[in-house]
Formats: sequence, structure tokens, C-alpha cells
Amino acid sequence: MSTPKVEIYTKMYCGFCHRAKRLLDQKGVNYEEYDITLGGPKRQEMLDRKPDAMTVPQIFIGDKAIGGSDDLAALEREGKLDAMLGL
Repeated sequence: MSTPKVEIYTKMYCGFCHRAKRLLDQKGVNYEEYDITLGGPKRQEMLDRKPDAMTVPQIFIGDKAIGGSDDLAALEREGKLDAMLGL
């Protein structure tokens, strides 16, 4: 099974961002982190990918928008996250 690309849009000093990254780190998942603290093109990219995104983190597994830290944790609790990550 191939491992999908995992991307996470974050901001500095964001506790929810740290929580989501900690879960991914615990699972040994490699991810690309985009810091959008100061806005810029990556913030616009996030909004293009998920127009209703109002908070960070915003997490994408493959091309699927997962949502934020609570959504990621819910997938873990439901036993669905490992399959999505190809683990």
C-alpha cells in the first residue's frame, strides 16, 4: 500500500497545530508543514483547496481535506486514520 502525501497548514503558537503534528509524529508519518502565520501564497493555496477553512491547522491526506486537529483525533479514535495514512 502506498503512503499518501500528508500536508498541514499551521501558524506559530497554535496549540491545535502542535497537537495534530504530535499525533502524526507518534504514528511516524512524514508530512509537509506550511506555516501561514504571515499569510502569503500558502494561505491562499489553503483557501483555494478548502474555501471554508477559517482556522488552522488544516490537514490534507492525499487530496482529501481532513479538517483540523479535532477531526484528525476523531479519525484516530474511530480507528480510521491508519487506513487513510496507509499504515
